[in-house]
Parts: sequence; C-alpha cells; structure tokens
Amino acid sequence: MSKTKVCSTLLIFVATFIISFTHYRILFKDVKYSKQPVTPSDHEQRIIDIFSSINNKIPSVSFININHTTSAKKSKAFILDHPKEYCVGDSLTIQLDMFDYIGKKKTYGGDYLRARIFSPKLGAGASGIIKDFKNGTYHVQFKLFWEGNVQISILLMHPSEGVAALWRARNSGYKNINFNGKFLNKSKEVQTECGFHLDSQEEKCEYVAAEEYFYCIKPFGVPCDAFISMNSYNRPHAYLTELEKSLFIRSNIAAEIPQKFGSIDVLSCQRNSGKVKPKCSVGMYPPFPGGYFFNNVWHPVFCNLSTYEPHSLVDKCLSDKLIYLMGDSTIRQWIEYLPSIMKGLKFFNLHGIGWHKTHLALDMNLNTYIQWKKHGHPFVTMSFFTVKHYTSVPQEIDRLAGGPYTVIVIALGQHFRPFPITLFIRRLLNVRKAIERLFVRSPDTKVIIKSENTREVNTDVERFSDFHGYIQYLLAKDIFQGLNVGIIDAWDMTVASGSFDVHPASSVIKSQINMFLEFLC
Repeated sequence: MSKTKVCSTLLIFVATFIISFTHYRILFKDVKYSKQPVTPSDHEQRIIDIFSSINNKIPSVSFININHTTSAKKSKAFILDHPKEYCVGDSLTIQLDMFDYIGKKKTYGGDYLRARIFSPKLGAGASGIIKDFKNGTYHVQFKLFWEGNVQISILLMHPSEGVAALWRARNSGYKNINFNGKFLNKSKEVQTECGFHLDSQEEKCEYVAAEEYFYCIKPFGVPCDAFISMNSYNRPHAYLTELEKSLFIRSNIAAEIPQKFGSIDVLSCQRNSGKVKPKCSVGMYPPFPGGYFFNNVWHPVFCNLSTYEPHSLVDKCLSDKLIYLMGDSTIRQWIEYLPSIMKGLKFFNLHGIGWHKTHLALDMNLNTYIQWKKHGHPFVTMSFFTVKHYTSVPQEIDRLAGGPYTVIVIALGQHFRPFPITLFIRRLLNVRKAIERLFVRSPDTKVIIKSENTREVNTDVERFSDFHGYIQYLLAKDIFQGLNVGIIDAWDMTVASGSFDVHPASSVIKSQINMFLEFLC
C-alpha cells in the first residue's frame, strides 16, 4: 500500500471535519530507556510518514482573541439549487459560510463539523459529506434515502483554531494520563507509576510486546515479573493554554449552525435505479455514507443484506464458530447483546477482575465459542484490571491457528485518544502485519474491523474529543485498506443515528451484529 494511499481519505470531510507471529513473549527486564537508532527502520519511517501526512492537513492557525475564532451562531447555512420538489435518491447540498464572533467572514477552513439528516418519527438518519473550500465556505451534501419529512443538523464541533490546539496538545506528550501498577511482593502489594514514558531516573521495568514498549518504575526488592494489575487516572495536567481552553466551554462544543430553511419533504417519485447490489461480504470497503437508518435499522447502500433481523441468522451463521472479540468496551457490547438473540448462549465465569475481565460465552447446542478480551496498553480506566495474562491484539492474532471456523473482530480507538497519534499508528500497523501473517497460514479466517464510534460531548476535549476519534477512524480505514476483511463502519452509524454515547443504543448494536452475521454466512 503506497504512502499516498494511506491517507487518501483524509482529503474529504466524511460527515465531520476533514483532515483529513510467531507469538512474541512479553519480556521482563530491569532497564534504563533504550536508545533509539539514529536511522529509523522502514517500519519507523512509515509511522513518521503517516504522521507527517496527517500533520500537513491540520489547520496551522493561532489566535489571540476568541472573538476572531469561528462562531456557530454567526455562521450561515442555506440550500443550493433549491428544486421544486425533492425525490428519494436526489442529493441535497447545503452551503455554509463561517463567520467569527464579531461577524467577520472566515478566510480559511479547517473547522470540525458534523452533519446528518434525520426523521425522528421514522427512526431514520444518515450522515453527510462535507467539502472544505479552505476559505471559510463549505458544501454539505446529503443523499435523500427515504420518503417523508426530513430535518437537517449541522454542528460546529470545534472551530479550526480549536482543532489546531487539540492536535498540538495531543502530540505534545504522555502526561495527561497516569498509570498505577500493582506488584506482588510475596503477600504484600506494592504500587508504582507506569506509562509509555516516565520522567523518573529511577530503575525501570521494561515490557516489550510486538515491538511496543511500556514501563513501570521498579519497586525496590520486587522483580519486574511480579506485575499483576493496573489502573489509570487523569492527571491534573494540560498541554492546552488557558486561552485555548476558553474555546472548549460546553456551549461552544457541538453548537448547531442556525438555518432558516427548516425541514424538507421528500417524495417517492416512483424512481427505481434498477441496480442490483451484491451481497455484503468481506473485502468490501464501504463508501461514506455507507448506509442509513430507517425504522432504527441500518440499511447499507453498497451491498445487500439477506435480512434485517439478526436472530434469524444465528443458527446458520454462528454454528461451529470460534469467535474472538478483541478490543474495548464498544465491542464488549456485542457479547453482552448476543444472549438476547441466542437463547442457548451462556457465560462461563473465568473469575477475573471487574468489567474488564475476559468474557467467555458458550452455546453447547450450536457448538459456538465467543470470547471478549480487552486490547493491550493503553487501557484507560479507574478500575484495576489484571495484567497477568496481558497480550496486545497483534499477539492475540498470532496465537490463533485460524481457519474456516475462526472469526476475529477487532475494535480499537477510544483508549488511544489521550495519547500521541503515533502510538495509535504503530498499533494499527502492527495489527495489519498480524492479519497478513494470519492470512498466509489460514487465508480462510474471517476478520472483521469494527471502526471507532462517536462518544459523549465532554469538556475534557484534550483527552477524549471526537476530533481525536475522527482522525483515528480515518487512519484505520486507510491502514486496513486492501486487506480481505469485513468493515463495520460504526462511526457512520453513530453519526447517522445522532449518538453521543461511547456505548451506543441497542438499535445500533443490533445493526452492527446484523452486518457481522452477513459477513459470516
């Protein structure tokens, strides 16, 4: 895959702001930080190149007065080429002209926007595509997928000045999150600081997994392999300046851009494109938008589903399957939802710690095995979780033999947001390498990538803004491009549904699982 290809989708706003093994054992040893080679390896150079490509597309703007930043309230939206009537299948284009707080037209782009159309009574919604002309003007294009009264929402999530500040802050270091590690000294627990980069000059334990490094300050008299559990907390630290923080008061986040045109009525018009869509299958890469909700059910526009009721596919698609869910709690939702459509699915207690323990569910009648396991560092939670059987997603993939009965689903993103983007780039590249190795030994293994989804509007934007998630979403789409995997576009789904919850509603989970089952059958 070429370096240009890696960030191709960063050239388009996709419903939001444009920016566009062999199993390695974890090695325990007492170390000082390893010196980096003077000349980067090909792998390191690729990380640098991907970062540079994104960095070049981030707006390089600053401000000295908030009145000169983008204001949603002062900005204007109007319909272009207003036709006499709208029909299902037509396009609707909205022009945005962005202004600052004193009413001056913006002369550059880079605002982080989110756009959707929706019909609450119909349980319908779809994302829009946003084109940035880089002069303060944007075009937002929607495809009208359903008949009825349609409302339009365009949100200014962050102004371009906020985007520049968040990008700079994110890539300034690792100090916003602190990890607290527990070590077992015989019968006594000892706690110490851990992280990807520690300023301390004290002796450290180095943990290496798939060429990725994590450290803990070594407790006195305790071996490094006595590391048993860990949690995290937000440090009282910020890379944002006080002036930059003023951009992110709650009323300035996800602010609706006013409009005078209101809703529109879409007619059927009895049009039929006559196009026959192929069956949804692995290897397909969805466009954006890749579908829409209607009656709270996701309808993909690039492929055909055999049914919109996942319970009807369970026996056929999940029988004799070994299913490994790898990632964060947004994929753990799947194993929590599946018993509602698999009455024979029962949980097996593995006696772990808290919600983040490994979950295992079995259906003896269907001979189905389903496991959820959290991904490796970073895992951001105040609750302690065990690291006794720690592995990263690349390591988990390398442990599996694969084959026609093996299914892997991967979901990464939310826990990486508070850290420099190179950490996420490195993990995605390592996951891709592991998938490629898997396909060499077992090309008939099914691998599904569930993308990141939106989350709550939170004033803690420096750590958890959806801006960070959107960049990661685009990165994942590009880095996994060309692999024979299934893609479930959770970002598109959650934008279309208007979700502001890191754990989306059951209707969204049902639609994700419906796509998943279609890939298996």
